[in-house]
Amino acid sequence: MASKAPVNADDVATLGQRWYVLFIMMLVYTISIADRYVLSTLLGPISKELNLSDSGAASLGIPLALFYVIMGIPLSWLCDRTNRRNLLAASVAAWSLMTALTGYTRGYFDLLLARIGVGVGEAGGTPACNSIIADYFPADRRSMAMTVFALGAPIGAWLGSDIAGLVSTQHGWRAAFLVLGIPGIILALIIMVTIKEPVRGRLDAVSEDKAPTVMETLRFLWSQKSAVHAMMGAGLSAFWGWGLMWFTPLFIQRTYGMDEGAAGGLLGQIYLVGGIGASLVTAYVVARPSFTDPRKISQLLAVVTALGTVPSFLAYYTYDLGVAKLMWWLFIPTIYFYIGPAMALCQNLAAPKMRAMSIAISLLIANLLNLIVAPAIVGGLSDYFAGSQPAGAESLRLAQLILAPTGFWAAWHYWRAAKYIINDQKRAVGYV
Repeated sequence: MASKAPVNADDVATLGQRWYVLFIMMLVYTISIADRYVLSTLLGPISKELNLSDSGAASLGIPLALFYVIMGIPLSWLCDRTNRRNLLAASVAAWSLMTALTGYTRGYFDLLLARIGVGVGEAGGTPACNSIIADYFPADRRSMAMTVFALGAPIGAWLGSDIAGLVSTQHGWRAAFLVLGIPGIILALIIMVTIKEPVRGRLDAVSEDKAPTVMETLRFLWSQKSAVHAMMGAGLSAFWGWGLMWFTPLFIQRTYGMDEGAAGGLLGQIYLVGGIGASLVTAYVVARPSFTDPRKISQLLAVVTALGTVPSFLAYYTYDLGVAKLMWWLFIPTIYFYIGPAMALCQNLAAPKMRAMSIAISLLIANLLNLIVAPAIVGGLSDYFAGSQPAGAESLRLAQLILAPTGFWAAWHYWRAAKYIINDQKRAVGYV
């Protein structure tokens, strides 16, 4: 099987072109995260209008997550074989339209259907973005590029929390969905007009044969011990961090008597300042020459995640709002720290023609855990602890405290990944 030699990044795109593409991909990620956070922020007024228990509130996130993971594999299969730019633009337009239409729903099942549409659209977004970025930035700079891409997470969280909460307080929760849906439709047009589809695998030595099947990809990744640990670390990081944050706006509203605007504003500033700060620090650290060694990146992820687990527990243990705020300022930035480096590790541990599929598999694990399993566990435990009474602040507090220590589990997987990662990364690059 013939292979193409890798080309130099500067020979296929200027520095400005590479960073423009990275910026647009970051905006895509921003909008996708905002569309997820808006529901969490508005759980209070939505649950009140629809008369939902905490388990019922958790179920609102299931349609997006379920169809996201169901459609992630086939859309990533297409992504590895077709024009990624076109698929990305169509996906962004689809989920943004469905987000806007959520504002016109009039009942529980209408809302579920709209969120299904969002999930289907978003399934084609992140794998395409990751694959395109990998063809603009060489392997030793992908951790830095993916970390810049990951800036979309805190910005999107701020939009979906602070801005959505403010709009909801002033104009009702439906208006927030309308406001967040329109920008994505515009962005889809910008992608079609200004982004060119890059040659697949041009910065790596790649085979000229067809892309591997789903089962071939799964078998290869399973044979990469570091890939298994990296994906589990990323999945459990999402389970721990985003699982906790799903109910946090509602926890703040119940515990400290705030409305959705005040709770969204409190968290929004942490997402924006702390999240962006953590992402920029991450980008700076992993861009240093010493961090071209993937073992150091994996070990850094382990240490930061373990340290962040402590304040994640204390934030829900304390009854003091000032202490809770401090703990969230320490905890929330750590759940942004992992995104870029973990995505880059997964990219570099997969063969070039498996990258979109490998990201889809990683996202499948992460989203099953953080969008379905974690909310279901927290919501179910909260209702259980409440007994015959409606779930309240204390029942939700106990449920959050049970979830918080799982950050240590994620840290262990990152640490184990470092043991095998050098040989596994070489094997991925040479895979034919």
